[in-house]
Amino acid sequence: MSADASFTKENLDSFLKELGKEYRKRSGKKIPAEIVLIGGAAILARYGFREMTNDVDAIVFASSVMKDAINNVGDRLGLPFDWLNTDFMKTKSFSEKLLEVSVYYKTFSNILAIRTVSAEYLIAMKLMSARRYKNDMSDVAGILWEHQNNGTPISLDSVRKAVVVLYDDWDSIPEKSKTYINAVFENGDYKTMYMQNAEREKWSKKILMDFDKANPGELKTERIDAILEKARKDKDPT
Repeated sequence: MSADASFTKENLDSFLKELGKEYRKRSGKKIPAEIVLIGGAAILARYGFREMTNDVDAIVFASSVMKDAINNVGDRLGLPFDWLNTDFMKTKSFSEKLLEVSVYYKTFSNILAIRTVSAEYLIAMKLMSARRYKNDMSDVAGILWEHQNNGTPISLDSVRKAVVVLYDDWDSIPEKSKTYINAVFENGDYKTMYMQNAEREKWSKKILMDFDKANPGELKTERIDAILEKARKDKDPT
């Protein structure tokens, strides 16, 4: 697997299985570990609408040998550097309450328990991130779409409650996220909204990649929205 390869629903479990075996070999049988999958990895584990993610964001509860186990599995299987990382914990989407609202997924090698974030809280996290060049908005619609299809629909009220649990206040999330989630529920055609947003995000990512290539070192987080808005107006002046 090359450094720019992707994680899929099909291969994610196999890598976690290898991690469980490696951790058990290094720590013995008496020191259990727990990993909470976040973001794209959690969506791959729980849903079918996402095809891939570029890395595995996680919260890790384990002995110090877990880092070596992660690195060894990555090296042995040719996975990207930091293929499983905790960088997410430095972002605004992180909440100390995520472990409390996580749900059991699988256990590997009788020592590594994997958990994921349940639906409403995944949506809350995506609304907090609100990145136009990632999968945040399409993921929100995708989760709603899949739950609608399997007969377990999610309500706007449950999403609002999840935001409050994780971030203390509904007004903690960006205004554009509140506008978006209200529009999604009002529209109700989650499949179409998923597809439309996935296309927009793909377009936004290309715009930013092209900008970075043409202007090395000038792509700053605070400029992203302005760059994308200018590109949108240039594409459609009306």
